[in-house]
Amino acid sequence: MAGGKGRNLHALTEYGFQVPRWSVLGLDVFGEFCRGSGLEEHLGDLLGDGWAGRARQIAEEIARRIEAAPLDGRIAGAIALAYRQAGGGLVAVRSSGPEEDGSQHSFAGQYDSFLNVSGPEEVIAHVRRCWASGFSERSLRYRAQRGLPPDTRGVAVIVQRMVPAERSGVLFTADPTTGRTDRYVVSAVHGLGEGLVSGAVDADTVVLDATTGETLRTLIGDKQERYEAGSGPGCEVTPVVDVDRTALSLTADDLARLHVVGRRAVEHYGAPQDIEWAIADGTLWVLQSRPVTTLAPTARTAPEPEGELRIWDNSNIIESFSGVVSPLTYSFAADVYAKVYESYARALGVRGEALREVQEWTPHLLGYVHGRVYYNLYHWYRMVRLAPLYPLNRRVLEKSLGVAESVSDETAESLHPFTPRTGLRGRISRLTRTVIFAGRFLTIRRSVEVFHRDFHRSYAIFNNVDYDALPGDETYRRFRRLQRELIEKWGPMQVLDATILLSIGLLALLTRRWLPHAPEWFTWAAAAPGGNVESAEPVWALAALAAEAHADPEVRNLLENTLDTDAYGALREAGHTGFLAHVDAYIADYGYRSPDELKLEVPDLRENPAGLFTLLRDAPRNGTGGGASHSTGEADAYLDRHLHGPRRWVYERIRGKARAALADRERLRFCRTRAFGAAKRMLRALGRDLARTGAIETWNDVFMLRLEEIRGAYEGMIVHTELKELAALRRRQLAADAALHAPSRFSTRGAPYWSRNLERAGWTAEPAARGGARELHGTPSCPGTAEGRAVVTDTPCDVGGGILLAYRTDPGWVAALPSAAALVIERGSPLTHVAVVARELGIPTVVQVKGATTEIGTGMLLRVDGAAGTVTVLGDPPDGGATVHPDAPRRETHP
Repeated sequence: MAGGKGRNLHALTEYGFQVPRWSVLGLDVFGEFCRGSGLEEHLGDLLGDGWAGRARQIAEEIARRIEAAPLDGRIAGAIALAYRQAGGGLVAVRSSGPEEDGSQHSFAGQYDSFLNVSGPEEVIAHVRRCWASGFSERSLRYRAQRGLPPDTRGVAVIVQRMVPAERSGVLFTADPTTGRTDRYVVSAVHGLGEGLVSGAVDADTVVLDATTGETLRTLIGDKQERYEAGSGPGCEVTPVVDVDRTALSLTADDLARLHVVGRRAVEHYGAPQDIEWAIADGTLWVLQSRPVTTLAPTARTAPEPEGELRIWDNSNIIESFSGVVSPLTYSFAADVYAKVYESYARALGVRGEALREVQEWTPHLLGYVHGRVYYNLYHWYRMVRLAPLYPLNRRVLEKSLGVAESVSDETAESLHPFTPRTGLRGRISRLTRTVIFAGRFLTIRRSVEVFHRDFHRSYAIFNNVDYDALPGDETYRRFRRLQRELIEKWGPMQVLDATILLSIGLLALLTRRWLPHAPEWFTWAAAAPGGNVESAEPVWALAALAAEAHADPEVRNLLENTLDTDAYGALREAGHTGFLAHVDAYIADYGYRSPDELKLEVPDLRENPAGLFTLLRDAPRNGTGGGASHSTGEADAYLDRHLHGPRRWVYERIRGKARAALADRERLRFCRTRAFGAAKRMLRALGRDLARTGAIETWNDVFMLRLEEIRGAYEGMIVHTELKELAALRRRQLAADAALHAPSRFSTRGAPYWSRNLERAGWTAEPAARGGARELHGTPSCPGTAEGRAVVTDTPCDVGGGILLAYRTDPGWVAALPSAAALVIERGSPLTHVAVVARELGIPTVVQVKGATTEIGTGMLLRVDGAAGTVTVLGDPPDGGATVHPDAPRRETHP
């Protein structure tokens, strides 16, 4: 009775979509109108035999009769009721045919709709016009072309409140040109959508990844005009100002909300949808949804991949392993993760068949796709579930990893580290694990101290060795010992990560309940360790070294006029032995702490100190000391104003646990870096040994091998003659992989590299397109505001008081922070290493800023608000250019 549009509006409303108020005059209202006015018998005569050849005459006659027919009180009352139920004021009056918006025939554009109708009399007049459009010439010809008989039932009419749209458009949950269901296509204009559907306005087009919502392609339309509500029925056309014409009409938040709406619609309808939408006063309204009936037949019938669903997310793993990484780096990291988390499970008392099930997924915590490292995300939910309070911990895991989208509650509940036992044995098992975890939770600080002491005792043995002087098989034996003594003992320390998740989760929970108006950055600032955290030590040491360099005119002049690659030798030749001794001391203490420090193929400062002189040249000249961070001070002040008594005492106890755990984590990260540094020196020595024996062409071909292949070379499980061709093949493949666009999150089914999984996920050679956004939003990480010129880079460098903007960071970036007025990171989370240190330094910071390195180019004038999480473009570069910095990570090159 409500027609296709009415049926779909009802479904959208019932399913909880934000739909403007509406009412419908059903087919029964039109039927009663026809019977009461005598029109019914005329319709039967006019639509009899031969109707298809007389479409124009029939349409004109029916329209004339509908316009002239009397309207009895019941029909007029029904129309008045529909108008009131829609809220009165400005409404849209829309036709809704019984066969419209079906899966076979859309009847798109065949019936009439009218916008900006106001007042009962105008509504009645336009309801008549909608009824007449049910028999329009174009709708009759549409039926004839498709072999459909005429329908005397006419159309229903929808009366719906008008939305004063600031932006409007259409969302296709499949690409209508190719039929690909792994893409969403969004078209958008300023003002009402009439300009878009009529084709009068050249709209913006954005292609999104269907799974992750990531922007894959952006085309900015000219958008010369906008359609707005006029003083009477219809629309007024006004020009669009130049700045809005050349910028994308949608924000990153708009696109994220549209992606969510699209996913919900597909989930509800079970088929691709064509969705009309509008945004007004910050609300996204769904105006209409219909099936997409124009997909290419081959695409519609192409089978979807089958098999196990996996979600791949680079989240904060990109902090450790950015861009393409060598096969050796990936395989070593995957081996470390597998050993550590199996050991963690053992530390929580997992034994027997349960442990064997854990051993099935721990080797696959990380994935390696076209040279990039990803979290195999479902396994991380399984890992978190080893500890108690899973519902809370998984939410904090998502925040701490910085994942863009949570998995559904149903999916999260289905993920277990091993098959859960039922009955009494299951309850005993869970209780045992909880008791063990509680004991480790309460004694974690003492455990960290013991681990720290034992680690440094063992590390001193591995660190003070010239591995190039040892026979290759002896270096290999020591490498295996390092894995046992430094890495496999790491498992119990993962209770520290669980402690962080639990304590910050509880802190966030208490903040929501007791401090409901606290700003978004507050919890992270409250949990900041404060004081001299070990992570910030390289910053203070570098500042002191810079102050010494700038106090000596000769040293300062040498650094300013010598290439960084030649600076160390130049200092030695010039006889600056005192300053050089301090440089050597810095390298000895922090040489392992360098950009991409966990990538085995990247030399650290001990091997190549040039990066140190890059930072030294223009580093801050005042040796800043430690102390409580600015953000921690603001958190203390906020607590003093808003929380007192027993609640404050409880809050401070939980807060203290979180702060201590975060400080301890930073200490352990230094240990991790040292362990990787020792492994890096050993594997380099093994590469030189394999090159001497002729197993590989050059020593650095070792990075093209996997860890198990190096093990096979020394354990007699692989033929040496295989390795040269294998290294050459992988080097070529990595070079090709580096040119691909890598989505930050995607899903696969079955074998990831097959069944077009990766093509569907958006792995293409197309560069990311700039959308022209002038304000970007992210997650507040450290409060404060700053204005300055953007420096977009993928390597840490002096920014001279500008805004440091990066796709990702790693611990080696901390030395560059003091020269930045603010920090903007596209990926990561408030708990990434650099974000923690930035809070200690009081640097305004926003993380998870989607599209930052695509939308913003070096030289753009920015305003960063670390409390609101906004990055606003105030002006383009002085030369008028707005291109992304040439080092932007989207243009990756193989190391």
